[in-house]
Amino acid sequence: MLIAEQSIEVGGLRWFYLEANGALAGIPIVLLHGMPAHSYAWREVIPDLAQAGFRVIAPDWIGFGESSKPDKSEFTYSPEAFLKALGGFLDGLSIDRCILVVQGFLGSVGVQYALRFPKRIKKLVILNAPLSTAAKLPGRLKQLGWPLLGDMLTQNPLSVDNALEYGGWQIENVDLAIYRAPYSSSGDAGRALMLSVRNLQLAAATAEIATGFAPWKKPGAPFDVLVVWGAKDRYLGESMGKIFADAHSQIDLEIIPKGGHYPQEHYPKEVNEAILRFLR
Repeated sequence: MLIAEQSIEVGGLRWFYLEANGALAGIPIVLLHGMPAHSYAWREVIPDLAQAGFRVIAPDWIGFGESSKPDKSEFTYSPEAFLKALGGFLDGLSIDRCILVVQGFLGSVGVQYALRFPKRIKKLVILNAPLSTAAKLPGRLKQLGWPLLGDMLTQNPLSVDNALEYGGWQIENVDLAIYRAPYSSSGDAGRALMLSVRNLQLAAATAEIATGFAPWKKPGAPFDVLVVWGAKDRYLGESMGKIFADAHSQIDLEIIPKGGHYPQEHYPKEVNEAILRFLR
């Protein structure tokens, strides 16, 4: 399955994205990565979903990977800025409605987008993202946003390794090198990461998520939701996904028993099978 590297400029921001086109016409799947990763996180997911017939698009968030890394005077790296940019990206690709798959910290922004614009969402899949006000930004990510220390850590590409691997399970060196590359090639990537961590507004985001899913406690919710949860997540814990699903009778849950914070890294087969079962 051919995965093409594409880019589009919207509102002065350049989005890099991966795209694979399945044989079927229909609603596309948009995959949104978490911090401090980029679209490479979906390398084992894209082919299977495309092989099943879907058009699959995996962008680098603004500030990450190969996408633009604007100065903070031009882009605040806040949820509101990411939400506006995401809407522009979808408009730029003429995507009126999609199946949205989100993961991790920044995944919360994808969830916020789905709740605010439900008519643009056919189905939502959530992989190990902060879903409760009990969620806290873990120390290994939080320190990347601290004054002075954050400036230093985000200019050290090895900090990216530490943040990725602490989420659970070791990542191969060849893959870490690809994740590390944007931070090795330019200081702009580190500054964008620092600002994204600093301005994530996690407490407000999770409060919006907690109240926003009230319609999923009874039949008639705006769209179907699946939570796929890596049980060995050192950042968000084993129980958050289950507690969230148990509280919302219209939300499905799939547990990846040995998966960590980035379950698609080590258990892509199980993740892909869970997503495809949900989409059929």
